[in-house]
Amino acid sequence: MRAMKDMAAPAEAVLPPQPRVYSGVNWEGLKTLYLREIKRFWKVGMQTLAAPVVTALLYMLVFVVAVGGGRSVNGVAYGAFVAPGLIMMQILSNAFANSSSSLLQAKFNGLMGDFMTPPLTPMEHLVGFGLGAATRGIFVGAVAAVAVVPFAHLPMEAPWAVAFFGLGAALIMGFVGIMAGLWAEKFDHMAAVTNFVIMPMTFLSGTFYLIDRLPEPFRTFSKYNPIFYLIDGFRYGFIGKAEGSLTVGVGMTLGLTLFTGLVCYRMFATGYKIKT
Repeated sequence: MRAMKDMAAPAEAVLPPQPRVYSGVNWEGLKTLYLREIKRFWKVGMQTLAAPVVTALLYMLVFVVAVGGGRSVNGVAYGAFVAPGLIMMQILSNAFANSSSSLLQAKFNGLMGDFMTPPLTPMEHLVGFGLGAATRGIFVGAVAAVAVVPFAHLPMEAPWAVAFFGLGAALIMGFVGIMAGLWAEKFDHMAAVTNFVIMPMTFLSGTFYLIDRLPEPFRTFSKYNPIFYLIDGFRYGFIGKAEGSLTVGVGMTLGLTLFTGLVCYRMFATGYKIKT
């Protein structure tokens, strides 16, 4: 009789596992995403760290030793004038490459769910990818600086400018890389952004020369080129001389960082080319 009563008793409902509830920021998920971005480029150090340093040294060899000789630009030695631009080029290109390649490769490998399934907000996606890209850009820039400084004898006139423009450039290009990675549907799209947008803006930014020496319309274009102000402000931090307006450069850096960050946030929030 007791067995029959036990069999008649209603079985307890079995509930599926409930999702973990996070109050505020999901620090564990954000940390995991950030470390993933760091480990991505660290595993291929010969490509992501050694190759940019070799490139910077080759630029120094060609433009300073072979072309520059013993001449000066804007009252400073040509090597000291060029070196900050070369360091900034490595920051810009590596920050862009880190976030853009991460997202594009995830698309091709069908791994976008790895980012979207965990309980991460659009802001946490933005911070994770953005800081990962900025870390690579700054780290490679620092390694390139160590490599080129013995050949350029760089002073340090305004450390705040080096830190401000270096970090600003890394964040901006990291966010631009996120935008490009989400937008691109194939590697040809990414190559088009790199070859027709990033590279022209970089080489027409006064890295190797004073922009006042450019013929029109390239001179005017360079003055509206945001990368010019990033490199000019970064160079000012070393040699204490700027070709453009530092006030414009600081305002442009802050505004562009905020604008690109908001665009990336919106793309993550709406699932732009992520949710199908």
